[in-house]
This record gives sequence, C-alpha cells and structure tokens, in this order.
Amino acid sequence: MLYPSLASLLKQVNSRYLLVNIIARRARDISVRDDGFESEDYDKPVSKAIEEIAAGELRVTVPDDL
Repeated sequence: MLYPSLASLLKQVNSRYLLVNIIARRARDISVRDDGFESEDYDKPVSKAIEEIAAGELRVTVPDDL
C-alpha cells in the first residue's frame, strides 16, 4: 500500500496530470538544493515532495483562464 494514497493526494490537487508535474518540479527543486546523502534518514526527493503535498505544505494555484 502506498502512503499517502492517490485518493488523498487528489484531494489536494484535482488533476493527476497536474499532480505528477507538481511532484516532479518540487522533487527537482529539492534535489538541487539538497546535498543528499549526508544523513542516514535520507528520503528521496520524490518522497519528500509527495509528503509535502499530502501534509498541505505545498499549495498550487492555477489561473482561471486555463
């Protein structure tokens, strides 16, 4: 079982396509800013991005004209 579930992530972002793009962009930002393997409790950037979205720490605004 995946945590968090896709259903809970889609409550934060209403489109799967948008969700994947947000996770990819945030993971890229995390990997660029993070030195990475310094600690043993290292989480992968994608996992960190997913956890941030599930926790509501990352907000996305989409213009109405899209």
